[in-house]
Amino acid sequence: GLVGSEMCIRDRNIRFYRGETDYIGMKRVLFVCSGNICRSPMAEFVFREMARRRRLIDAVDCESAGTNVFAPNSPVHNGTVRQLRRENIPYYQRGSRNVTAADYGRFDYLLGMERSHVAAMERQLGGDPEGKMHRLLDFTRCPRDIDDPWYTGDFVTAYRDIEAGCAALLDEMFPGSGEKKR
Repeated sequence: GLVGSEMCIRDRNIRFYRGETDYIGMKRVLFVCSGNICRSPMAEFVFREMARRRRLIDAVDCESAGTNVFAPNSPVHNGTVRQLRRENIPYYQRGSRNVTAADYGRFDYLLGMERSHVAAMERQLGGDPEGKMHRLLDFTRCPRDIDDPWYTGDFVTAYRDIEAGCAALLDEMFPGSGEKKR
């Protein structure tokens, strides 16, 4: 049997050996909001950094998109950038994009920030036969929508909700991974 740090999670196709990781298949996540400039890029960068801190960066990949992007290739909102800087979360400028039909096949999880995003994805992508679409906070103990800081101006609360959702998602994907300190 396995002892101590030699924990094996066979059903998740990942093995942890003394802090080193052996991966058999990457999990891909698409974070989705309305315009792909506030919440979903924040979730993309927070999730990526959390995965790095848990030594899971090679086991996951993520992107973000919107259900209703009026101006494709728009930069990440300044409020999101400021909050990411405050929290020491690495980010880069990337252009906004809409969800596409191809995304359903490319991602294991398509996660909306609110119920309306899940409904829009189901409409735009022709349903969810594989059960990949959820709200990000559905993985937490308090499932709910994440308010849009575009309207509220409250990027701090959006960040806290996204941080909780990303941690719960990683716990769901890789039980026992816990966050590793830098």
